[in-house]
Amino acid sequence: MNGERARLTALYGGLLVLAGVLLMGGVYLLVSEDLYANVLMAVAPTVPAGAVQRGVEVAPALPTSALAETAVLQPGQYAMAQRVSTVAGDAALNQLLTVSAISLAAYSALSVAMAWWMAGRVLRPVGVITARARRLSGSNLHERLALKAPPGELKELADTFDGMLDRIEELVAARQRFAANAAHELRTPLAVQRAAAEIGLADDPSPEKVAWIRDKLIDTAADSEQLIEGLLLLAVSDEGLRRRERVALDETTAEVAGRLAAEAKARSVTVEVSSRPVAVEGDAVLLDHLVHNLVANAVRHNHPGGTVRVTVGAGGLEVSNTGPVVDPATVPLLFEPFRRAQARRHAPGEGAGLGLSIVASVARAHGGEASARANPGGGLTARVALPTRR
Repeated sequence: MNGERARLTALYGGLLVLAGVLLMGGVYLLVSEDLYANVLMAVAPTVPAGAVQRGVEVAPALPTSALAETAVLQPGQYAMAQRVSTVAGDAALNQLLTVSAISLAAYSALSVAMAWWMAGRVLRPVGVITARARRLSGSNLHERLALKAPPGELKELADTFDGMLDRIEELVAARQRFAANAAHELRTPLAVQRAAAEIGLADDPSPEKVAWIRDKLIDTAADSEQLIEGLLLLAVSDEGLRRRERVALDETTAEVAGRLAAEAKARSVTVEVSSRPVAVEGDAVLLDHLVHNLVANAVRHNHPGGTVRVTVGAGGLEVSNTGPVVDPATVPLLFEPFRRAQARRHAPGEGAGLGLSIVASVARAHGGEASARANPGGGLTARVALPTRR
């Protein structure tokens, strides 16, 4: 910061010194313009009549128009007055130059000192921001600058820095929760597998017990595989799109609804699709997962005889379902990894709680946004706004 302070000092000090030089130069020019004539007018009446110094060169003639209007001088008086006024004017200008030079030197020193102090005052908030940024780490992200300063660019910079710290803290906290939840979700099926193998075969290694344990291990492995695939997909979508192609969103939705028709029928859920031809520039695989997660969640979190309405239009995709009443306060949290509307029961086909977080990540990768709202009569309406074209 000392380098910036020195540069600001040079700028402020140079401008102040330049202003002083211009001011003193202007004063000198204005004073010297009429100095000799004014001195002549003041001296002439005091010169004795007939005062002539022979053999002495007389100064050049000076303007006498103003003098002629106020006094009548004899030739000797005028010559002597000219000489006296010339000497007096030169002495006055020399004195003015000397005083001006001394004043300018003192003014320059004072200007540089004031410029250094002013630059320090201006850059002090920058020093506070720099020092705080150097101290920041993962353990003190909660600290903020809270700069107390009048409104201005530096105050706005400090407030922007605090806002950035808020977002970073939220991101770090979300990553920490994600890592903790992922570790818990991965540890649970491993613990189930180990318990089934150790306890199930300890006392009764009958064929029926072995078959049960085998089925249990297969189901647990399938859940683990589903969780790992979800984590990988979430990581891929968070990295952004590596390729883009034209994807017919209406056709993708129809294909997904067809694949889930059997599951919907088994759950006694009706899926209604209303779509118009809409295209999206993006990744076909990720968009397929986005639509699948929305429709699958709407089917699974429903009740027998319920309905799922899927609408595809120019604004994107909307999926609404019937089902249990959802607390509106918890809806925004459903887009975080491992968040569920209801507590996990570890039931078959329950899922890992990554569906809506993958939807939000894929939507962001395509330049869109995912949102949801609780339906008054129960169920949820999820909407994904995407930059589409017909």
